[in-house]
Amino acid sequence: MNLYAIVLSVIVVTLLTVSLTRLGKVKTKADYLVAGRSLPAFVLVFTLLSSWIGSGSLLGGAENAYKHGFAALWQGGGGWAGLLLIYFIAPRARKFAQFTIPDLLEARYNQAARVLGVIAILFCYTAVTSYQFVGGGDILHLIFPDLITPDFGKYIIAAFVIVFTAIAGMASVAYMDVAIGLLATFTMLIALPILVHHAGGWSAIHASLPATHFQVLGDLTFIQGLELFLPTCLLLLGNQSMYQKFFSAKSEKDATRAVVGWIIGTVVLETVIVALAVTGSSLFASGEVHARPREILAYLGLHGFSGSAPLRLLGALLMGAIFAKIISTANNWLFSPSTNLVNDIYLRYINPQASNTKTLAVSRLMVVLLGLWALYQSLHIESVLKKSLYAYTIYGAALTPVILATFYWRRATAAGAVASIAVGTFVTVFWDTGFVHTHLPAVVSERDAILPALVASLLCLIAVSLLTSPPTEKQLQPFSEA
Repeated sequence: MNLYAIVLSVIVVTLLTVSLTRLGKVKTKADYLVAGRSLPAFVLVFTLLSSWIGSGSLLGGAENAYKHGFAALWQGGGGWAGLLLIYFIAPRARKFAQFTIPDLLEARYNQAARVLGVIAILFCYTAVTSYQFVGGGDILHLIFPDLITPDFGKYIIAAFVIVFTAIAGMASVAYMDVAIGLLATFTMLIALPILVHHAGGWSAIHASLPATHFQVLGDLTFIQGLELFLPTCLLLLGNQSMYQKFFSAKSEKDATRAVVGWIIGTVVLETVIVALAVTGSSLFASGEVHARPREILAYLGLHGFSGSAPLRLLGALLMGAIFAKIISTANNWLFSPSTNLVNDIYLRYINPQASNTKTLAVSRLMVVLLGLWALYQSLHIESVLKKSLYAYTIYGAALTPVILATFYWRRATAAGAVASIAVGTFVTVFWDTGFVHTHLPAVVSERDAILPALVASLLCLIAVSLLTSPPTEKQLQPFSEA
C-alpha cells in the first residue's frame, strides 16, 4: 500500500506543480478561458484525449466490457465515428474563434438559444464531473479500505479537482493533460500483454468466457448497440470542451492536426481499455469485483501484478494512471460549464464591463460552486454507465443537432434551434419518470432516452425552421466565411 500511496502522491504533486507554473501566465479572460489561443497541436492531442477518456470509459465502459465483452466497443465506436466527422469541423470552429458553444449559438441564432444552451450544458457537464468523483473515490477506497470509504473518497477527489481547475484555467488543464495522457497511454499498453500472459494467453481467456464476449453484438440486440453508439457519437460531435480546445489552438492547422492524433489515440486506448476489462473478467470471474465490475481496471492494478518489484510498480502505475485520467477528465468537464456561467451569463447580462481581475475571481468562484453541485450528484449515483449515458443523451439530443446545423444547414432558424434544444432536454429528463413507464407500452418505455429525444429534437429543428422565416445573410455571414 505504501507503493500505491507514493505513486498517487507523486501524481498529485506533479499536477499541482504544473497548475502553479501556469498561474503566473493567466492575466486576462482569454488566458483563463482559452489559454490565450496558444495551444500547439501536440498539447491539443493529449488534452482532447484526456478530456474524452475518463470514468465513462474507465468505469462505465470497463463495466460493460466485463459483463458483455468486446460488444462494449459499440460505446467507444460512437466516439470514433464522431471523430471522423470532427476532422472537417475543427478548422471551421477555430476560425470562428469564440469562447463557448453558447457564443456560437447566439451568433447564429439568438439569445434564447444561448441561455437554453447554457442550461443543457450545466445538466450534462456537472453529471459527467460527478461520476469522475465516484471513480476517484472508488480508487482511494480500494487502496486504503480501512481509512477511506467510497463516499469520503469522493470528497477528497472533489477537493483536488476544484483546486486544480480553479488555479489557472484552460492552460492548467491542458498542460496537466499532456503528462497524464503520456502516463496512461504507455502504462496501459505495457500492462495489457503482461495481464494476458498471466491469464494463460488469449486462447485461455477465450475458452474461459462466453463466446458472446468476442462477437460484434455479443449478447446485445442491434437496438441496444445503437443506444450505446448514438449518445457517445452525438456528445462528441457537439462537445463544448472539444470546441473550447479548438478555440484555444494556435491556428486552424494545429486544430486539424490535433484531430488526427486524437483519432489514433482514442481508438487505441479505448480498445486497450476494453481488452483489459475482458482479461480481468477471465482473471477475476468472481469475488468482490464481480459485484462491483466498474472497478475492474483499478482492481487489476491492485491485484493483477503480484510478484517481482517491477511488476508491483507497474500495477501501482496503472492504478495511478487511472486515477490521473479521472482527475484530468473531471478538470475538463468542471472547467467547461464554469466558463458558460462567466462568459454567457455574468459577462453577457450581469456585468459586461467587468475587469479582468473581477472576471478571473468570478470564474474561480463558479468552479467551486459547480464542483460542489457535482459532488452532491455523485453521492446519489448507483451506476456510472447509466449516469454517463444520461449525460451524453442530454447533450447529444439537445445541442448537437443545432451545433451541426450552425455550420452545415443554412435554413436552420432561431425558432427551430430554440425548439430543438428545449424539447431535446425535456424529453431526456422526462423519459425516466414514472409517467413514461406507466402510460407507454413496454417496447417503447424500456428504450434508452437517446432515440425518442433525438427524434423529437430533429423533428422540431427541421419542422419549425421550415415553418419560419429563413435567417438573414448578416446572421449567416460569419459561418459562410468559416
